[in-house]
Amino acid sequence: MLENLTERLSRIAKTIRGEARLTEANIQGALREVRMALLEADVAIPVVKTFIERVREAAQGAEVVGSLTPGQALVGVVHSELTALMGGEDAALDLAVTPPAVVLLAGLQGSGKTTTAAKLAKMLVTERKKKPLLVSCDVYRPAAIEQLRTLAAQIGVDFFPSGTGQKPMAIALAALDHARKHYHDVLLVDTAGRLAIDATMMQEIADLHAALKPVETLFVVDSMQGQDSIRVAKAFGDALPLTGIVRRSRCGR
Repeated sequence: MLENLTERLSRIAKTIRGEARLTEANIQGALREVRMALLEADVAIPVVKTFIERVREAAQGAEVVGSLTPGQALVGVVHSELTALMGGEDAALDLAVTPPAVVLLAGLQGSGKTTTAAKLAKMLVTERKKKPLLVSCDVYRPAAIEQLRTLAAQIGVDFFPSGTGQKPMAIALAALDHARKHYHDVLLVDTAGRLAIDATMMQEIADLHAALKPVETLFVVDSMQGQDSIRVAKAFGDALPLTGIVRRSRCGR
């Protein structure tokens, strides 16, 4: 979506010339391009409408200063509003609790929870000098447990073993006890996902949250999910006090 929007803005930035300030007349075509880029990226129509109005209000009457062209000035407004829409800035994990700090990952099957858990563990080691422990509570997919075990070995992070014959709650509590006894700073809990939202799944993760009292509860979503991610995020938000969102890119980031 951002690449498409950048390409469109680059084109229209060259078409708005010779004006000392931005007006409804000279930004109308540009806003149409922005609207199309967002819609093509499957952004929800109400979000697109609100965003375009915010850009329109911020842009109208803005003076073109310095060496900027009117088109470049509008691109600056779009960038500022898009940054505000996306939350302004990335927030670091809040680990200011008595160790181990628990980080619970939630999301549908295939959203990227397992790889995200491993990436967070690696980041905690390399950037924050922490000692994390990884555990999988996905007893419904043996491959998920083995995947996390393999990833933990690859990045050199401790892994708490679990198996399909165990209960998710028993695994989580045992991992928390192990983390305390072995002086781990952070416990990263990879939970089970489903192909679709169901009551059993939501109750299970809500029970885990109540027992573990995580300092961070992260909703992991696939960037390719589109508008359906709104419905999924709402369902998880209703069941859990989410503290953040992790978007998995198909480009591996």
